[in-house]
Amino acid sequence: MGHLQAFLFLLGTVGALAEFCVIPQMDSQLVERLGQHLLPWMDRLSREHLNPSIYVGLRLSSLQAGTKEDLYLHSLKLDYQKCLVGSATSDDDSDCQTKPSMGQLALYLLALRANCEFVGGHKGDRLVSQLKWFLEDEKTAIGRSHKGHPYTSYYQYGLSILALCVHQKRVHDSVVGKLLYAVEHDHHLHQGHLSVDTVAMAGLAFTCLERSYFNPDLRQRISMAIVTVREKILRAQTPEGYFGNVYSTPLALQMLMTSPLSGVALGTACLKARAALVASLQDGAFQNALTISQLLPVLNHKTYLDLIFPDCQAPRVMLVPAPEDPLLAHIPQIIHVTLKVSSILPPYQQAISVLAGSSLEDVLKKAQELGGFTYGTQTSLSGPYLTSVIGKVAGDREFWQLLQVPDTPLLQGIADYKPQDGETIELRLVSW
Repeated sequence: MGHLQAFLFLLGTVGALAEFCVIPQMDSQLVERLGQHLLPWMDRLSREHLNPSIYVGLRLSSLQAGTKEDLYLHSLKLDYQKCLVGSATSDDDSDCQTKPSMGQLALYLLALRANCEFVGGHKGDRLVSQLKWFLEDEKTAIGRSHKGHPYTSYYQYGLSILALCVHQKRVHDSVVGKLLYAVEHDHHLHQGHLSVDTVAMAGLAFTCLERSYFNPDLRQRISMAIVTVREKILRAQTPEGYFGNVYSTPLALQMLMTSPLSGVALGTACLKARAALVASLQDGAFQNALTISQLLPVLNHKTYLDLIFPDCQAPRVMLVPAPEDPLLAHIPQIIHVTLKVSSILPPYQQAISVLAGSSLEDVLKKAQELGGFTYGTQTSLSGPYLTSVIGKVAGDREFWQLLQVPDTPLLQGIADYKPQDGETIELRLVSW
């Protein structure tokens, strides 16, 4: 009995020390305004604009868009099945010139699960096989010695493992092992700094594997990696309260909310992050569909892991479009933004006049219209990103960084950032 009593005492002590990441209820109007940002995106049903993350975020939130959700999911199914499955039965892929990426396919599988669907049948099996082929290609690119890099990113790698896991689809130990090694050795998980959202996505994938009792031979490493991920996220908290930055905080919170943690002030860290997010929401910082769709579940005390056993009958409040802002009806104001490129010869610098409220992408378009400037973009999970500027294409392990002169990196992409009057924006080619 003495040993049993000692064990129970120790268990109680550990339980007392464990803290949970709890996000108290936010103002419902603030949450509703956040959800309203997604409604215009749900009217954009072209291949270029369809984003499964929007559907996932709404289904895990306290909000709903009614028939818009049904139409959006229907459009996603038509598009993804035509691009990824239809090619087997038809040679006509003229409407599908760019097939979904690994990350987009993974998000699509999450969207199906958010509607309480399991992939199945011939078409579903082909989607699963396609995602597993993607992972095998990435594993090969990383190499046996782990000196290579994924063709896409470790973020999409972790997302893909998570998507297969919530559908109860196993992946080989060798695939999971590459992500484990990356977390254990900080291997290419950053571009000069820790990528919190990449680490958080890996942690969500590992937690799903652990809860599903997959990859038993790796179970000890998976459990240790989950702890490592949480520690990395907590160490990355800024004085303001963000984990990494404002836009990586929602996914970080999803990871921290999955289970308690002993020996650290987890509860305090999460409350501090909540306060920072409230301030950012009040300032209108969240405009990007992907980051909004990652934050909405957190505000409803849910995470992507809830897709293992989704509750599709949970009551949700109907969203209505936001009333038109009367301030937008005033006479349009012209602002002047200077665009600068020093990574090419000769350097480029030009003052560009655009309407107030224009995005950086609008500035780039106007500069291209004026002549002497060209740019290229590629679609990503979070929107378009620059791939070339004035004919200079970003090479392997290079990217075009957006900076507010002199040296302040922009946290938003070209479609979301709105320059202010008199601001100078530099496009800088950097290596990592």
